[in-house]
Amino acid sequence: MRRTRSVATRALHDGAAGPVRRYRRALLSAVAAVGLLIAALISLPGAAQAAGSQPCDIYAAAGTPCVAAHSTTRALFSAFNGPLYQVTRASDGATTDIGLLSAGGYANAAAQDSFCGNSTCRISKVYDQTSRHNTLTPGPAGTAGMGADRGADASELSVTAGGHKVYGIWISPGVGYRSTGAASGVAVNGQAEGAYMVASGTHVGSACCFDYGNAESTPADTGNGHMDAVSIATTCYFAPCTGSGPWVEADLENGMFQGDNGSNTANAGNKSAFVTAVLKNNGQTTYALKGGNSQSGGLTTWWNGALPTRGGYRPMQQEGGIILGTGGDNSNWNMGTFFEGVMVSGYPTDAAENAVQANVVSVGYSGETNVPNGPQGQITGPGGQCVDVAADDTGVNASAVQLWNCQSYAEDQYWTHHTNGSLSTISRCLDINGNGTANGTKVELWDCNGVGGQVWNQQSDGSLINPQSGRCLDSPSGATGNGTRLQIWDCNGSAAQKFTLH
Repeated sequence: MRRTRSVATRALHDGAAGPVRRYRRALLSAVAAVGLLIAALISLPGAAQAAGSQPCDIYAAAGTPCVAAHSTTRALFSAFNGPLYQVTRASDGATTDIGLLSAGGYANAAAQDSFCGNSTCRISKVYDQTSRHNTLTPGPAGTAGMGADRGADASELSVTAGGHKVYGIWISPGVGYRSTGAASGVAVNGQAEGAYMVASGTHVGSACCFDYGNAESTPADTGNGHMDAVSIATTCYFAPCTGSGPWVEADLENGMFQGDNGSNTANAGNKSAFVTAVLKNNGQTTYALKGGNSQSGGLTTWWNGALPTRGGYRPMQQEGGIILGTGGDNSNWNMGTFFEGVMVSGYPTDAAENAVQANVVSVGYSGETNVPNGPQGQITGPGGQCVDVAADDTGVNASAVQLWNCQSYAEDQYWTHHTNGSLSTISRCLDINGNGTANGTKVELWDCNGVGGQVWNQQSDGSLINPQSGRCLDSPSGATGNGTRLQIWDCNGSAAQKFTLH
């Protein structure tokens, strides 16, 4: 979706089942799906999954096989035992793949923690678990004018799934992923398809666009009906809307649709910490939207009816690209959190979708999803203001570090204090410009590299001292206004040097 101003090569790996044959009878598909639903309903969080019980097994049994399956938390096929995602370490550019604790199981978060250590890592690839290799990488600049995407901070948000620590993909402005061109097997030119994702109902926004699904093969808005992606956001694109959202919506390009021509006051939204967001589209006349709490209960159908009568949507004109966290033209202003999602060929049955929801619930997702991780969290300083990164959270090298009003959703206000004394946020460290030591030298954000200008030790009086310079983090003249650039200065115990790590 285009935002209104109001607001690659992958190594082969084991596992994924291939597409099932299309000649299955509808009755047999429905019976199989109901059987899988019963099996999923009796699963317990953390228990080993029965053979054939994961989402892509369920969809395949119902005659709508997965053509893309992405997750940083778990396997989406019972037989899958390959890598889920790749991380790149900021300190030296090294990469490693993060796989599973066991086939069909949960992500090995300890492998990520060991590899990243005191450095920061970004998620540089999200592997496709199907045999089609529709891997996602940070997207290129598009016609939206926001520049190329960066990978998400790999350790930004950990939760629990199946009783294990796992990491989600924390999307903030400038973060996003895309397939290279048209993806293999994904619907084009009015073909039927379905998709679901598990996302957060608490880390959301109204800008464009936190989407997962079918988009243009190049990052440009090519017209109505050229997208078919599921979204969860507080975007009321077609008023009136009910409440304040967030709502499960369909980004069909040039509109976030809740109903036939946009508005749908029956859509009451989904505010739970973990949300299952579901979209299916027959590509010709009909689409449906569903949402549910990923921790309990079933799905609510928010829309099941006609495609928009506006030009371009009947039939749909999908191009078969895949996006995660952005709009089709690479509009990447919004925020969200992604845990898992798939795209399927064909129009899924309700029974299959219900079985997938039961399987998601059996995972036992838990944890906070509205604030990022970090052993210390926010750092408050003079005037109760937060230590913040300038430049709208983009976090490029040499970004100014300043004071700003504390905001619970601001990724760049959450800092991790590492054992080597460094403080990092959005994959970079609090750094003294030029590794300087003189009074008045400004601080900035820079790649974590272990130099002396990135070491900060908290003193008993609340100050943060840099041992190399012997000087403290300081607000010039004790200023407290938004945008006050921080520096180092002789340690003096004043209020200008009091910082609290939460």
